[in-house]
Amino acid sequence: MTDRDPILHDQPAADDDPMMVRIGYVLYLVSILTGITALAGLVIAYIYRGRSSGWLAAHYTFLIRTFWIGLFYMALATMLSFLGVGVLLFPLITVWIIVRCARGWRELERQRTPTPLMNWAW
Repeated sequence: MTDRDPILHDQPAADDDPMMVRIGYVLYLVSILTGITALAGLVIAYIYRGRSSGWLAAHYTFLIRTFWIGLFYMALATMLSFLGVGVLLFPLITVWIIVRCARGWRELERQRTPTPLMNWAW
């Protein structure tokens, strides 16, 4: 008999359910209209990234990067809007978010990682 109880000391199994990733993508798309739901998607991505399997963790990383890069682009467009150029960038950023979420969701349904993961463009 050992004093190590496998139920208490083993690592929890990785979560392979892609539902929370889908919810994250939906929250990002809804944020185009509401502006705030992307924060909920970001929190979900940070919470679930550590407890999911490798290919799902890549999707959570993709969601996190989409949020921070999108926030950077929005801040840049806001600063450039004083010059008149930024106003033209807001629709492009919206299209960028839609394309990134659609690409990520497509790869999620194929059970593959979004590639390239570290891309600032699409």
